[in-house]
Amino acid sequence: MMHGHVDRYINLHRALGKGFAKHEKSLREFAAFAADRTDPHVTAALILEWAGSATTPNSAQDRYDQARAFAMFLHAEDTQHEVPVAGLFGRSRRRRPAPHLLSQDQISSILAEALLVPGLTPISPQTYHTLFGLLASTGLRISEALSLRSDDLTEDGLMIRKGKFGKSRLVPLHASTRAALERYLDQRRVVRDAGHDLFVLGHGHAPTATRAHVVFVRIVRKLGYRNPTGRGPRLHDLRHTFAVRSLETCGNDLQSILRHMRALSTYLGHVDIANTYWYLEATPVLLQMIAARAEETWTGGAA
Repeated sequence: MMHGHVDRYINLHRALGKGFAKHEKSLREFAAFAADRTDPHVTAALILEWAGSATTPNSAQDRYDQARAFAMFLHAEDTQHEVPVAGLFGRSRRRRPAPHLLSQDQISSILAEALLVPGLTPISPQTYHTLFGLLASTGLRISEALSLRSDDLTEDGLMIRKGKFGKSRLVPLHASTRAALERYLDQRRVVRDAGHDLFVLGHGHAPTATRAHVVFVRIVRKLGYRNPTGRGPRLHDLRHTFAVRSLETCGNDLQSILRHMRALSTYLGHVDIANTYWYLEATPVLLQMIAARAEETWTGGAA
C-alpha cells in the first residue's frame, strides 16, 4: 500500500518536471520501513522513528522533511494520515552563496579580455567572447548555452531545448544580442568539420562547461576581480547579475516588480518562482525599497 502511495507521489513530481532522484530513493526507503507496520496510514510517530534512525543529524532532518511533505500529500486525500509539526529536527542551515554582481564596465572588460584567450584556432577567443556575452545578456545557464545548436537561433529568439529538468523554452533576444550571434555564426563557418553545436572550438564541438569555467576564472583573476586563491566572481554570476539588474529597472514600483518577477521566472527557466524571489535578497536597492514599503504598511496598520 505505502509503495503505491510513493509511486503516485513521485509520478506527480516527475510530471511537474522535477528530477526527484534523491527524494525517490529516500521515500522508497521510508515505504520499506513502513511496510512491516500494521497501520496502513502514515503517523507522526512513524516519521519520527524513521528519521531518528538516521546516522547523522543532517540525514535525520532530510528524512523528516521529505516524509512530512509526503504525509501532507496523503493527508489531502485522507485525513487519517498524520502530518507532524514542521522543523522538529531543525531547519536547514545551508544557504545559497551570495552572488557577485558585476558592473557593466566589469562585464565589458571580461568580454574584451575573452578576445585575447589563446587558442589553437582563431575561433576560440570569438567563442568565449560570444558565449560570455550571451550569458550576460540573457541569463542563460552555462549548460543551456553549451547545448545550443547552430539552428536554434530562430526569428522569434533562441530555442532552449535542454533546460533544467528537461524543460524547453523560447528566449526572446535583444537586437544587439541577435546581431552578435549572427556575427559569430559568420565567423564559425570557417571552422572545418564543425558539428551541430552553436559554440565550437577548433575541434568543431562545444567546449565543456568545466573548460568555460576555467577560462572565465582566469580572466577575472587577470583583471583583479578575483583573488588568486580566494573566492570571487563565478561564471554563474553572469546569470545572477542579469536577473538582479533586470529587477532593478522596475524602480520603486512594487506592482511592476511583482509582474516582472513572474516574467523573469519564466524567462530564466525556473520551475519554482521561489528561486526567482531569492534575487530580491541580492541587492540593497531592492531590499531597501521592500523594507520601506513594509514599514509604511505596518505604520498605517498600527495607526
